[in-house]
Amino acid sequence: MADQKLDKKDRMKIPRTNMPEQEPGNRVKNFFEVPHGLTEEQAFTEAQRCIECAKAPCIPGCPVEVDIPGFIKLIIEKDYAGAARKIKETNSLPAICGRVCPQEEQCEVVCVLAKKFKPVAIGYLERFVADYERENNLVQLPKKAPDTGFKVAIVGSGPAGLTVAGDLILLGHQVTIFEALHKTGGVLVYGIPEFRLPKKIVQSECDYLARLGVEFKTSTVIGKSDTIDELFEMGYDAIFIGTGAGLPNFMGIPGENLIGIYSSNEYLTRSNLMRAFDFPSYDTPIIHGKNVAVLGGGNTAMDSVRTALRLGADNAYIVYRRSETEMPARIEEIHHAKQEGVQFHLLTNPVRFIGNDEGKVIAMECLKMQLGEPDSSGRRRPVPIEGSNYVMDVDLVVVAIGNSSNPLIPQTTPGLDTNKWGNITVNADTMQTSREGVYAGGDIVTGGATVILAAGAGKKAAKAMHQFLLSKKGSMSASA
Repeated sequence: MADQKLDKKDRMKIPRTNMPEQEPGNRVKNFFEVPHGLTEEQAFTEAQRCIECAKAPCIPGCPVEVDIPGFIKLIIEKDYAGAARKIKETNSLPAICGRVCPQEEQCEVVCVLAKKFKPVAIGYLERFVADYERENNLVQLPKKAPDTGFKVAIVGSGPAGLTVAGDLILLGHQVTIFEALHKTGGVLVYGIPEFRLPKKIVQSECDYLARLGVEFKTSTVIGKSDTIDELFEMGYDAIFIGTGAGLPNFMGIPGENLIGIYSSNEYLTRSNLMRAFDFPSYDTPIIHGKNVAVLGGGNTAMDSVRTALRLGADNAYIVYRRSETEMPARIEEIHHAKQEGVQFHLLTNPVRFIGNDEGKVIAMECLKMQLGEPDSSGRRRPVPIEGSNYVMDVDLVVVAIGNSSNPLIPQTTPGLDTNKWGNITVNADTMQTSREGVYAGGDIVTGGATVILAAGAGKKAAKAMHQFLLSKKGSMSASA
C-alpha cells in the first residue's frame, strides 16, 4: 500500500491508524510526551483514508477553517512541509493544536467516514506535518506586507494573543506582546503538562513569531505596570486583550484553607512553568501527596491527576459530581488517565475537608449524588443522596472546577464592559470591546475553552484590527 493511491472504496476499508505511545507502566514514571507521533508510513496510510469529499464538512467543523482535504492531499503527495504551510494559511499553531485540540468534537465528528467507520485522524496528521516541518528545519518565513507605521499591543501570549500577533505582523504592523509571566505561551506553558504538550514546541512557535519581528516583553503585568490607557499614551494604535481565565474557582466548603489544598492553577503552574517535577535541577516546592484527590472532570482535572501520579502518588482519585458521560474532558485524556491507574469516584461531591492539629488536610467528607433533570449546561443536574456521606483519606487535594476571567484589566480600564461573570463583552463578529481600538478574545471573553477556539477569536480580531487601522490611516490622510 506504500506509495499507491487507492480508489475511494478501498480507502474506506483502511482501518484508522492508532498513534504509538509510551506504555502506561513506563510513562507514569516520567514527564515525557505520551504519544510518539505517527511515522511517515503511518501518516501516508492514514491520509489515504480521506475520500476527498466534494463539500468537505470538516472545513467548517474547524474553528479556523483549515483546508483539511488540501493539506491531507499534500501528505499523499509526500510534500509534508507543504502540508504544514497549507495549515498555517489559517492556523499558525498546528503543532500545538494537533496535540491538544478536541478534534473528535470538531473537524473529525463531521467527517463523512464517521457515519460508517472511524473518522480520518485529522489531529494526528496535523501534528505529523507540523513536527516534520520543524524537525527538518523546513520552516519558512512568509513574505510580510510593507510597514504601515502602526503599532499594536497584545496583552497575553496565550493562543489568542499569538494568533493575533502572527496575523498582524504579516500585514505590516509593528507588534509587541506583553506577558505577565517570565515565559511566553500563557496557558500553553503554565496549564498543560509536558507529557501532553512539550514546552520546546510552544517555545518554537514563539521563536518563529520573534523571527517575523514580533517583540515580546515578559514579566510585564498590564493593569499594574501600565494600564490600557497608558499603552495608548505610549503610542500604540490598537490593543488586543488575551489575558485568559486565570482566576481559580473554589468550592466554598469548610476546611478549604487547610495546608495541602491547591487550586489546579497553582499546582500545574508549579509543576509545568516552574518545573517542580524536574528536581533537583529546579528547586520549586510542591507537595508530593500519597493519596491525592482532584476535584473536577475537565482536561485540567485530568492534567492534575496524571501529574500527581508522576510526582509519586500511591493513589490518585478523580472526584466528580456527575457521571463519566457528562465529563467535559477529552475522551483520550480520560482513557489515558484510566490506563495509568487513576481511580474515578463519580457521582461524588466533597462537602468538607478535615485537617489535623498542624492544619494539614488528612481527609475529605463526600456525599454521593444522583442525576436529575438537565441544567442550563444541558447536562443532568447532580442531586445529593441524603445520608450517603462517607470519608476519604487524602493528604493532597487539587481543586479543578474551572476558572474565572482575570479581573485586573477590566478593573483598571474605565469604560470596558464586562458581563456578570467578569468576562469582557465583545462584538462577536469583530471581537471589538466597548472601547474604541480595544479588542479581546480567548478565555477572557468566553471563560475557559479550547486552544483552537481562542485562536479562532484571534483571527477574527486580527482581521477587524487591520481594518480599523486602515480606516484610521484613511481618516489621517483626509485630515491632512
